[in-house]
Amino acid sequence: MSLYRIIYSSRPFGYDSSMLNGILMQARRANERDYITGALICREDVFLQLLEGPEDKVKQTVERIKRDDRHIEVRMHVEKEVPERMFGQWAMLHDPAVSWIWTQAEIDDDAVERARAAEVEGFFIRLRDQADAPDAV
Repeated sequence: MSLYRIIYSSRPFGYDSSMLNGILMQARRANERDYITGALICREDVFLQLLEGPEDKVKQTVERIKRDDRHIEVRMHVEKEVPERMFGQWAMLHDPAVSWIWTQAEIDDDAVERARAAEVEGFFIRLRDQADAPDAV
C-alpha cells in the first residue's frame, strides 16, 4: 500500500479544551477506521496537523476538515507520497507545542503563510523524536 502525507495548518475557531477534546476523539475514531495515523500540534492560535495513510482516505479527511467550522484558513504545506509512516503507532498524537513552534508574534507576522515544507515537517520530526524517546510518556 502506498502512503500519502499531508500537513496542513489552520486557525482554530472557538478554541477551548472541550473543543480540542472533541476534535481529538473524532479524529482518533475516524483515523483508526481509515488506517490514518498522524499528529496534531495545537494552541489557541494555530493548528498544525500531519496525516498519513491511504491517499484517498487522507484526502477525504482533509476535505472534511475544510468543511469543519472549527478550522479557519486551512492552508496546505505538504502533500506527497512517502515510503513510511512518521507516526505509525498513533491514530492521532496530540502535542500542545507551546514553546517550540512559531511564537504568537511570528504567527501575527504571517509565519504560517511563509512556511516552507521542510520547516513544518521539521516540527513533526522533532515531535516524533520526542514521542519515541525512552523517557516519553
